[in-house]
Amino acid sequence: MTSLFVDRRGVELKLDGEALVFAENGERVGTVPLMPLSRVFLRGDVKLSASLLGKLGEHGIGVVVLSGRLGRPSLLLGCPHNDAARRIAQYRLSLDEGFCLRFARAVVHAKLLGQLELIRERREARALHRYPLVTCERRLEGMIGQIDAQASIASLRGLEGAAAASYFEALSEILPERLHFSGRNRQPPRDPVNALLSLTYTLLHAEAVLALYGAGLDPYVGFYHALDFGRESLACDLIEALRPHADRFVLGLFRDETLRAEDFSKTADACLLGKAGRGRFYAAFETRAELFRRQLAEGIDDVVQVLQGRAEAA
Repeated sequence: MTSLFVDRRGVELKLDGEALVFAENGERVGTVPLMPLSRVFLRGDVKLSASLLGKLGEHGIGVVVLSGRLGRPSLLLGCPHNDAARRIAQYRLSLDEGFCLRFARAVVHAKLLGQLELIRERREARALHRYPLVTCERRLEGMIGQIDAQASIASLRGLEGAAAASYFEALSEILPERLHFSGRNRQPPRDPVNALLSLTYTLLHAEAVLALYGAGLDPYVGFYHALDFGRESLACDLIEALRPHADRFVLGLFRDETLRAEDFSKTADACLLGKAGRGRFYAAFETRAELFRRQLAEGIDDVVQVLQGRAEAA
């Protein structure tokens, strides 16, 4: 299954049988069959009809609208899973403090292990930056060893935050100065690396939300991330372990010069990826999307198995 990214001002999407038709100024400029699509991402001034949205829903194709200059996502869902009992079991399990702590430890362990693996890869490849990378490697190893000793989710968050600070400090040492990366920042991102990290995380989060709805789970009820109005906490839980994989993807885009500092523009408070760069980014993201979706599906399947086990034991 593939995603379709539409980022072109003034384009209109129409339906022709089992295909999407692209039209500009009343003229047909392209066609894409519906069958292989799993997601449609829309950005910019794109026009489409309610009947087309209905057709996408019938095919189980989720629609993600990236609005505004920062591309904040709004989701239009395909047909959701119809097993409400699965969601009831999820709500009950979210109240089990012991399970939530064990789940949170597993999430943090997977994330820190992914960060450690990336740092080790860069240490092998970047002999000139060996010292900061080895220092970070040792810190991460020590923090991974402390995970099981954390007696609360709050202390796990503290450990995760300390690991992230060390990890991004090490990355700042190996990235070219022209990218102006000095650590993680967001809302809005202020340099090219953070702009791509935020965009990649946003797309991953949208993928997680759509996949959770499709599996019959409630994205808003998590086990590590607490309930918070408007936050899809379970989706946040699931993408934590994927963040180092997303980071590797972003670093690779700069390393092979798929994207460069010149592809970004600066405003008073934000760094934005230009339209030409977005086209190259979306094409590159789609080459990785299947791996991300498979990893998300594995994480969701683990949750579903636990819920089914609890239901059978009850």
